[in-house]
Amino acid sequence: MNIRDIMTTNVVTIPSSTSIADAKRIMEAHRIRRLPVVDKGKLVGIVTDHRLESVSPSKATSLTVWELSYLLDKTPVRDIMERDVVTASPDMSAEEAVALAQSHRVGTLVVIEDGRVVGIATTNDFFYKILNPVLGLGQPGTRVEIVGAGETKALKEILTTVDELGLEIATIHIEELPEATKKDVCIHVKSEDVSQLIKKLGSKGFRVSVRKR
Repeated sequence: MNIRDIMTTNVVTIPSSTSIADAKRIMEAHRIRRLPVVDKGKLVGIVTDHRLESVSPSKATSLTVWELSYLLDKTPVRDIMERDVVTASPDMSAEEAVALAQSHRVGTLVVIEDGRVVGIATTNDFFYKILNPVLGLGQPGTRVEIVGAGETKALKEILTTVDELGLEIATIHIEELPEATKKDVCIHVKSEDVSQLIKKLGSKGFRVSVRKR
């Protein structure tokens, strides 16, 4: 999976001459939290709702409402935008993109192709389009956890048992807890009744339990 498979493509952008007040209004109208700043087709910065709030006058200011409105209407986002934008290519793998975002400690990657902004990928995109499917969130069925069964031989036996019972696997992932000596396996099968699977795996010496979803 590449970042083009998870990014949002209908990106709302603004020129650097846009006022802080207008940028706020645009965010509210589109229900978004980030606005790439583009001048003459080139990405020059990014503005976030947090950034806008941090530069807005405090409620304790002595300025009048009219003075506040004037200030926000006259101050362009170029004066407060983040200029060092972390960007990615649409052909970058999802794993590379996550590592890139984490290394820069950002929650947004602006996707650039041929010098143009073609998409934007946020933390929510990574969660909803990658993590949720991997964990099987929102899918019917039952999640079965097998402790210490993350090695090849054990996995082979577990998958054989699942197949023998005619169960279909929705997702499967291996977990390695910080201080554990062995890896655990979590299998999401497309069935509400896993009693036979638990019984059969238990008879083979596996520690099995149903995991809450």
